[in-house]
Amino acid sequence: MPTSLKSILFVILFFALPGGTLPTLAQNQSAHRNVGDAVNRVQPLQQSLPAASEVAPPHGDSDLIIGNGDLLEVSVYGAPEFLKQARVADSGEISLPLVGSVHVAGLTIRDAELLVQQRLSEGEFFFKPQVSIFVKEYASQGISVLGEVQKPGIYPLPGDRTLFDALSAAGGVTPKAGNSITVTHRAGKKGSQTIVMPSNETMSPESNVPVMPGDIVVVSKAGIVYVVGDVHLPGGFVLENSNLTVLQAIAMAQGTNSTAKLDKTILIRKNAEGHEQIPIPLSQIMSAKSPDIKLQPDDIVFVPVSGPKAAARRSLEAILTTATGVVIYRR
Repeated sequence: MPTSLKSILFVILFFALPGGTLPTLAQNQSAHRNVGDAVNRVQPLQQSLPAASEVAPPHGDSDLIIGNGDLLEVSVYGAPEFLKQARVADSGEISLPLVGSVHVAGLTIRDAELLVQQRLSEGEFFFKPQVSIFVKEYASQGISVLGEVQKPGIYPLPGDRTLFDALSAAGGVTPKAGNSITVTHRAGKKGSQTIVMPSNETMSPESNVPVMPGDIVVVSKAGIVYVVGDVHLPGGFVLENSNLTVLQAIAMAQGTNSTAKLDKTILIRKNAEGHEQIPIPLSQIMSAKSPDIKLQPDDIVFVPVSGPKAAARRSLEAILTTATGVVIYRR
């Protein structure tokens, strides 16, 4: 141990003694032993610490593909002056200090890091540089969430994400959403998959499939059947599994009122020419004297009110306006 270091530690131990008195011979020997023990403890600790070049900096999600327009943050471990933010140009290149233009579009983050490391080593700017690339903005690698969601759009969701994460970022599904969701995977993945959600609106873990940046999620639109007019609960009802009849739709609307004119009930259905009006013998259907009618998506069942006002039955435009403004219900 160097003499100067022993002297310094000895002086510190001297002033640390109670009363600041001059240490005795026994105290001197004890102090020297304490100094030696302290040095012996420090030296193995220093030897166990890795050298600066052995500490690898963390990097971003290595599986993500860099695309044009992405904003990258490039740094070299141990060289803070090299920290650089660069946006990938339309040509797929970024401009970095010392090495100039580097083509990174189409590469994974890890491959881009290795490429920059190679360019820095070949130019002899650094010895064994460790490059870290972090994607600050994803202009091309977001997950597209479309269809019956509250906020369709492209959402930057890097890393390990699932279908529910994408739906949550889009604000969740709308009341008109169907029970099937199609996930089209990005290039390099095989095809697409369709997830069928349960009709009770519970999200099962099996439905929470993984999604990656570049995937497209499309939530299907469910067929809606509208029941308006003189019923207890006018509204639109989700047509699940394409299996709903007039009587079932009336039941979902909690039945007709006592003032309803059942024999004047009509079904408004879309066709190639616009809309057609089909009479519904609702009183006979309810008494099982006439077969029930199967409904189709976007059908409107209108139950008029009896009495003097029934003569001035609502026009087709008024019925359509009423149907589009009702609340949507799910079974």
